Amino acid sequence: MSDPTIKGLPPPPKSYDGSSFRIAIVHARWNDAIIKALVDGTISKLKAQGVKEENIVVKSVPGSYELPFACRGLIEAGKTQSANAAPSMIASTTNLLSLIDNTTSTAPSGQTQSSSSSSAQQSSGASTAPFDAVIAIGCLIKGSTMHFEYICEAVTQGLMRVQLDSGTPVVFGVLTALTDDQALERAGIGRGEKGPGHNHGEDWGLAAVELASHAKDWSKGVL
Repeated sequence: MSDPTIKGLPPPPKSYDGSSFRIAIVHARWNDAIIKALVDGTISKLKAQGVKEENIVVKSVPGSYELPFACRGLIEAGKTQSANAAPSMIASTTNLLSLIDNTTSTAPSGQTQSSSSSSAQQSSGASTAPFDAVIAIGCLIKGSTMHFEYICEAVTQGLMRVQLDSGTPVVFGVLTALTDDQALERAGIGRGEKGPGHNHGEDWGLAAVELASHAKDWSKGVL
């Protein structure tokens, strides 16, 4: 009999288009079989909502305790990458008059590195925009010491702080299970008579696109 406490995310009130979003996934490597299933479920649901594969960036860290630091680092790196990819009117040696001269067809020899880099990244199809959302994925299973309680509390508070300080949605994708079976069932790979359970990675993919959509609207004053 399946665990009645395992519930998937209800359908959102409207569908969201993730085709313009850039999403980061940061996952721990502890309990790797569970993590892999969760990451696969997350990516599958992101793609189902239109997020392009080249705009899904996946990074790993040793354990769940490192997730807040990694999420903050990726958010900042995305902003830096976006700034570096944008052509600079000040740094460029381009003759400004050539911008309105339709007869100019060749790029100036003094073109800046950032402009060249931007063109290469655009041609590859991958976005260089800041991340619209980050999904932190980990799996903590209670042992015989207080380690579980300390890490759960630290990671929870850390991820909340990152999203509030950065203004970028951070989806809490950290399983905090009391047993191995509880974690397996919540990764959709349960064993025994209870069945496979439900992969919560799918819920996190849905949440990321919904939150990214809301954040984008709110930044424009759209309620």
